Amino acid sequence: MSKLTIRIADGAADIPRETWTALCAPGHPFLNGDFLRIVEEQGVAAPDAGWQPLHLVASENGGIVGLLPLYLKGHSHGDFIYDWSWKPVWERSGRRYYPRLVSGLPYTPVAGPRFLIAPGADRAAVCDALIAAAQGIVAENGFSTWHVALASPADIDAVAARGLIVSHDVQYHWSDASFGDFDGFLQSFSAEKRRKVRAERRRAAASGLRIAVRHGDEIDMAEWPTLHALYRSTFDRFGNYAAFSPECFARLAATLGDRMVVFTASDGDETVALSLCFRSNDTLFGRYWGTRRQVDSLHFELCFYRGIDYCLRHGLTCFEPGAGGEHKIARGFTPQIVRSAHWIPDPEMRRVIAPHLERQKLGVAAWHDDARGHLPFRRPDSGIA
Repeated sequence: MSKLTIRIADGAADIPRETWTALCAPGHPFLNGDFLRIVEEQGVAAPDAGWQPLHLVASENGGIVGLLPLYLKGHSHGDFIYDWSWKPVWERSGRRYYPRLVSGLPYTPVAGPRFLIAPGADRAAVCDALIAAAQGIVAENGFSTWHVALASPADIDAVAARGLIVSHDVQYHWSDASFGDFDGFLQSFSAEKRRKVRAERRRAAASGLRIAVRHGDEIDMAEWPTLHALYRSTFDRFGNYAAFSPECFARLAATLGDRMVVFTASDGDETVALSLCFRSNDTLFGRYWGTRRQVDSLHFELCFYRGIDYCLRHGLTCFEPGAGGEHKIARGFTPQIVRSAHWIPDPEMRRVIAPHLERQKLGVAAWHDDARGHLPFRRPDSGIA
C-alpha cells in the first residue's frame, strides 16, 4: 500500500518549480514558487523579518502530491489574521503567543486555496495529512496557534472538520456583469452615483497628469527606486512598515512579467503617483498606492477606475483592490465575506477566543448585509457576483 509522507521545506526554492506549476492555479501571481521564492530570498518573508518558511510537502510513491505554505511568525504584520488583541489574552494567562504558525501569502490579502493538491490525488487524505502535520508542529514545539489565512471554502471546510475555528471578514470586489466597457459599467449605476463617478474622473483628468499602464517586463530596472519611493511614502505617512525593497519589486517585475500591472501618473518626466497591481488569468489584484502630491480624485482614478477599465479591456472578470475600505462600495465594489481558520490547542484559550469569533461572525454578516444596501447600482442585483 502507498503511504503519504510529509517533510518540511526550508523555503519555496527547496520545492521544484515544476511542482509549484503543476499544483497551483494557472497564472496566479502570488500562489506560486516564483513569488514566494523571491519574497523569501529578498528578505520580505525571511527569518530576520519574522517569517521562517516551514512549507509542508506531502509525497506518495516518490511524487509530490500536496503542498501547504507555512511560516513561523514572530509578529502579526502582513498576514491579515488581525489577531493583535490575542497576544495580551495569552500573556494575562502567563502564556506566550508568539511565535505562531501561519499558512498564507506574505503581505497579500488575497483569498484562495492554501492546500495545493495534485490532480488525481486523494484530496481528503492529503489534506488530512498536511493538517495533522501542522498541528503536530504546534504540539511538538509548544506554539500557541496555527492560522490558515483567507482560505478557500473547500479549505475552510477541511480544516473546520479537523477542529479549527473560523473567523470572518469583509472585502470589496468588483465583478464584470457583461458591462462591455467603462461607460457600460456606469450605466448600471443610479443617475446620482453615476454623476459622482464622472465628476471624480473629470477632476483627475483636469490635473493634466499623464496616466499610463505598463506590465512588469515593460519597466526598466532603473525606475524601481523612484516607484518604490512612492510605495514607501504611503507606509511612512501612516507609520507602517514598507516590507518590499526596490530590488524585490524589480525581481518580481522581471519574473512575473505581465502578471504585474503598474498604473502611473506623471508630470512631464516626473512620476508623481502609482498604483501597483498584479493579475491572474481572470482577476486583477490591487496592492499598493503611493503619491508625492495630493491631487483631487487621483487615488480613485489610479486605484479603482483605471483598474476596472483594465479588466474590461483585457477580459478579466474580477478586481480585488485590497483589504478594507468601505469607500469602495460607492464605486461599484461589492462586499464579500472572506474567512480564515485558527487551531488553538489550549482548551482554556480556545474557550476565550471561540465566543469572540462567533460574535464577530454575526457582526460581519450584519455589516455585509447593510453594505449591500448602499451599492450604487440601479438594481440590487446589477454588477453583483
